[in-house]
Amino acid sequence: MIPIKPVAANVPAGQAQGGPAQAALAFLKPGSLQLTALPPLSLYVHFPWCVRKCPYCDFNSHEVKGSFPEQEYLDALRTDLEMALPLIWGRKITTIFIGGGTPSLLSAAGLDRLLSDVRTLLPFDSDIEITMEANPGTFEAEKFRSYRESGINRLSIGIQSFNAGHLKALGRIHDGGQALKAVEIAHANFDNFNLDLMYALPSQTLAEARADIETALAFAPPHLSLYHLTLEPNTLFAKFPPAVPDDDASADMQDMIMQLTSAAGYGNYEVSAYAQPKRRARHNLNYWQFGDYLGIGAGAHSKLSFPHRIVRQVRYKHPQTYLDQIRAGAPIQEEAEIGRDALGFEFMLNALRLTEGFSPNLFAERTGMGLNQIQKQLDLAEEKGMLYRDHALIRPTDLGRRFLNDLQEIFLSD
Repeated sequence: MIPIKPVAANVPAGQAQGGPAQAALAFLKPGSLQLTALPPLSLYVHFPWCVRKCPYCDFNSHEVKGSFPEQEYLDALRTDLEMALPLIWGRKITTIFIGGGTPSLLSAAGLDRLLSDVRTLLPFDSDIEITMEANPGTFEAEKFRSYRESGINRLSIGIQSFNAGHLKALGRIHDGGQALKAVEIAHANFDNFNLDLMYALPSQTLAEARADIETALAFAPPHLSLYHLTLEPNTLFAKFPPAVPDDDASADMQDMIMQLTSAAGYGNYEVSAYAQPKRRARHNLNYWQFGDYLGIGAGAHSKLSFPHRIVRQVRYKHPQTYLDQIRAGAPIQEEAEIGRDALGFEFMLNALRLTEGFSPNLFAERTGMGLNQIQKQLDLAEEKGMLYRDHALIRPTDLGRRFLNDLQEIFLSD
């Protein structure tokens, strides 16, 4: 059984009499699930501002118009975290991810304050991974040395391409030279970093995609995230679609990526993730293994487990609305339990992204349900040749990985 500590004890002043503490007590009541252990807990911090909105981006990001309220936002993040403490009391944080937007717009002092506040309020795992997203157009060597000294031990750099023409088409604020300089600064200050690149870009040829991958590999980054450009709804690219490579050309790029990364010693452990040995992204792995995460900041999402239920939360999205709601003591816009009928799909939506699959026991540990809850779907996926399973492993086959969306959709059925 999960040890349950008194939620109303040792919480920030003013919270023990209702509000988040009362919500936590409600979540601890008997429910429809029976989790034998709580999963690892990560912290996600959202920074909602960027220099310019990219035409393909559907994240919660807003262009900086002159300046942004750094101190006010840092105050709000601390208050947000203080209010959430009753929901996670006694649990250690295993990873932190500071994403956006462009969090590298934060001043060195601002980032230091943020991590100091988090350390004050939360217990850290002894080997915690703390990642910060950064864009090449905001790289300053001295500032990034300060970030490292403040506790950031992993960078995720949004390169997207080293090709000036493609960067312009993507609306990026940096050029190829700045991209190279950013990787050099990261290499000099961090022994663990990720490079984000995209392929199947507007008018991109196979040779150009190969040049991007080879340039990235020449730096021997510990981790690569290689994404197929997707025309997401509610973006400028969705409204005015650019000419992109067709399916055959995109497949050729994917094959090329697999060949080059494999030859360089990288393992493709998740759909878009490639890592050197022992350099997998622990924060993202926690998502894919259906772990827990507390999200603070504008538009941040949380998934939190309790002994008898799993709850999702969403903060208010617009930065000013979020700040106003923090002052009102109610930053959460949406909150709901994940029903038993949806849990199987939600788990498989994430876990099927893992190339090596997962242990059948993980399903029960993370959902509080038996695998028989999705037996029909497992049987159907196996019949279609999209899933392999035995007593120790469930994983997508090569066919299942190729048509992952179709495989995932099987678990939506009754």
